Amino acid sequence: MAGEQLRYDGQTVVVTGAGGGLGRAYALFFASRGANVVVNDLGGSFKGEGGGSKAADAVVNEITSAGGKATANYDSVENGDKIIETAIKAYGRVDVLINNAGILRDISFKNMKDQDWDLIMKVHVVGAYKCARAAWPHFRKQKYGRVINTASAAGLFGSFGQTNYSAAKLAQVGFTETLAKEGAKYNIHANVIAPIAASRMTATVMPPEVLDKLKPEWVVPLVAVLVHKSSEETGSIFEVGGGHIAKLRWQRAKGTLLRADDSFTPAALLKKWDGVADFSEPSYPNGPANFMELLEDAHKLPPNNPAEPIRYDGKVALITGAGAGIGRLYALQFAKYGAKIVVNDLMDPEGVVQEIKKLGGEAVGVKASAEDGDAVVKGAIDAFGRIDIIINNAGILRDKAFTNMEDKQFQQVLDVHLRGTYKVTKAAWPYLLKQKYGRIINTTSTSGIYGNFGQANYAAAKCGILGFSRALAREGQKYNILVNTIAPNAGTAMTRSIMPEEMVQAFKPDYIAPAVLLLCSDKVPEPNTGRLFEVGSGWVAETRWQRTGGAAFPVDVTLTPEAVLEKWATLLNFDDGRADHPDDPSAGTAKIMADMDNVSGKGSKSSGGKGKNEEVLAAIDAAKKAKAEGTEFTYDERDVILYNLGVGAKRTDLALVYENDDNFQVLPGFGVIPTFNAVAPYSMGEVVPNFNMKMLLHGEQYLEIRGPIPTEGTLVSYPHLVEVVDKGNAGLVVSGSVTKDKRTGKDLFYNESTVFIRGSGGFGGPSKGTDRGAATRVYKTPLRAPDSVVEEKTTEEQAALYRLSGDRNPLHIDPGFSKVGGFPTPILHGLAFFGIASKAVVKTYGAFKNIKVRFAGVVLPGQTLVTEMWKESNVVIFQTKVKETGKLCIAGAGAELAEGAKPKL
Repeated sequence: MAGEQLRYDGQTVVVTGAGGGLGRAYALFFASRGANVVVNDLGGSFKGEGGGSKAADAVVNEITSAGGKATANYDSVENGDKIIETAIKAYGRVDVLINNAGILRDISFKNMKDQDWDLIMKVHVVGAYKCARAAWPHFRKQKYGRVINTASAAGLFGSFGQTNYSAAKLAQVGFTETLAKEGAKYNIHANVIAPIAASRMTATVMPPEVLDKLKPEWVVPLVAVLVHKSSEETGSIFEVGGGHIAKLRWQRAKGTLLRADDSFTPAALLKKWDGVADFSEPSYPNGPANFMELLEDAHKLPPNNPAEPIRYDGKVALITGAGAGIGRLYALQFAKYGAKIVVNDLMDPEGVVQEIKKLGGEAVGVKASAEDGDAVVKGAIDAFGRIDIIINNAGILRDKAFTNMEDKQFQQVLDVHLRGTYKVTKAAWPYLLKQKYGRIINTTSTSGIYGNFGQANYAAAKCGILGFSRALAREGQKYNILVNTIAPNAGTAMTRSIMPEEMVQAFKPDYIAPAVLLLCSDKVPEPNTGRLFEVGSGWVAETRWQRTGGAAFPVDVTLTPEAVLEKWATLLNFDDGRADHPDDPSAGTAKIMADMDNVSGKGSKSSGGKGKNEEVLAAIDAAKKAKAEGTEFTYDERDVILYNLGVGAKRTDLALVYENDDNFQVLPGFGVIPTFNAVAPYSMGEVVPNFNMKMLLHGEQYLEIRGPIPTEGTLVSYPHLVEVVDKGNAGLVVSGSVTKDKRTGKDLFYNESTVFIRGSGGFGGPSKGTDRGAATRVYKTPLRAPDSVVEEKTTEEQAALYRLSGDRNPLHIDPGFSKVGGFPTPILHGLAFFGIASKAVVKTYGAFKNIKVRFAGVVLPGQTLVTEMWKESNVVIFQTKVKETGKLCIAGAGAELAEGAKPKL
């Protein structure tokens, strides 16, 4: 198969969110391989705001201009039926659905608003459901269909500040696995990918040099293989991007088994806790464990050894859905061990409250839906003044074959399980943060983890809860708020509808409660948060991801589906000794970063500056002529203050930190900020051979101030390629950018950034750069002692603060990422200490009209910067050292002072 070109002639491919980024790449590819393409895009921002037809129309025009067939659709994915209707009207069929549309609403959990949660669910979860549901009857009728749903590393592992996004993205896994099971006999395949690709969304959190290697074109070939008629893969999860592709699956520990009787207590389980994560004899399930067999084995064991009871005296435990079944059992057990209980249920909770009181315990009932989390938590605070433990247990079932599922059934299950869990936790969060203590148990299910017939709604909601829990665990850990997730197997009013009565009786909630109680104690050894446990019949086992070693492809060669097929067996192989167990969002990025060195050697046709690589030289010439569309940057007084603080302004510098000060102003170093995420009309990989992001160094920066800087406004930046210099063993790329004031149309800033890329020379280009006056001048420090010296200690939080101005490169905040880049701890942004040095010039000598620096070393947050300055006529020559090491971090620098410049601030 690998030798033939994969074609899609006569098939209709629907791509949502296809107006840009990854969606556009899908659309262009499938059209080029013979498919009819429906290009859907609402035309909004990556935050989900606005709309329009421009984005979709542009992609359709690209396709039709190249001789392909495409039709635009401008509906929101919430109206998936209209999107599929467009396909049927235009082409009479639909064969492939790629659910790609997405938005971000990143925000810490404590600041999250319901609209941030609801909009993400609407687009990602409900949108994917609506499109798939509308396509399903067509797929079944023709006995053929291919679905790709889109997860993310944030979903798979949980990501800080993304509880909403993590929930929505992991929901795709349970949803997809269910579609795969229901679609199998109709030749309908469903798979889910976690792509790492450059887009409008990722442009806000990744540096340009990384984005350059994360082009959407790296993701498309995998999807092309999965949706081809020859593919047999279904129900699978893949991580893909930057030349790396790997498959993930669930791995379940052998676990620990105790006798299932009254001697099974939290304390007894603690004694055997080590066995819970015993992966020495793992299994790789696609459904629940054999709980009947486990129960039989549990009954053969001797009684569990008695142990000192684990107590919860003084703690307040809130349990949702506690009016009956497993929730009631939790309530009784917590009360037995001294906790005060809040019994929440939509039905009357009073019966359980009275049971607890008769046993001598304290309890209060709150009759409300979990969706009304504020009322539920208020009941706890009104009664007991605090809340320590939350068991999110409430749930409903609305089982239905996907082909018959109604929107209401999907939404109801999503609301009660996923939104209810969010709402209760959100309402309690401020109290948990204040007391720096909390224990939260959220409830997923094996239907969520593995998918299940007739439960597309339930699987999506339950897997979403796991994604939510993992992200929340990251936010809560430093406040001693621990969050874990269980997949329980118990006979309840819900399961009674799908289990024989004798099984319902056998699988008592009593054999789940000890695990929940133990996880809510302070006794579980670390790691004790962010974990997933399957529980029932006296058995507790951890479940985690396993990932293949995958396949790595040369980063300097265009990836094709045919190339992916050639390595298909390798990338699916879990047994070759390369498999690992990722548990962090950076795990995927680390694999991609490691692949940055994987070059074919074909990128350069010459070495050492001898000979010419005509392909690269032609690309440079084309890139120089390319014009940027312009990228807008809107800012206000808050952004000005944030930047000023990011480069060391103090609270006493009122002109820099107080918007009502008569002299409130922007530090001129701010001029580098608007260009940071500006979209260039070329990429680094096109203009040098063997481009490798890890070999890139930011060498020089030039900034020219061309007009008074307003303290708020909308600017438009137009990047362009200035030149590429061949240094033999390295390439030197100079990028320029003009920034204009949108209101007046006048130039405000001009930037030039010079980067050195080791290993990217030898292509036959010029060996020397052009002389562009102040932009290329290298200043020599005079032999005399400095005229002025300014010393400024940076703070440990300097990088964390500066990155909020737009440079979200994880190298400066994430220790795992910085280690991959070769730095033991995150380093301070070069443009941050550039800003601090330029502030020293302004404070000492006044405003400048241009400034040029050469970066010479690394600064760690917390180190002290010493800027030495010499004034020569209207030029200030300067250099900056790190006091602790004595090494230069800025060298050969100078600033031309503005006319009439005077010391300021």
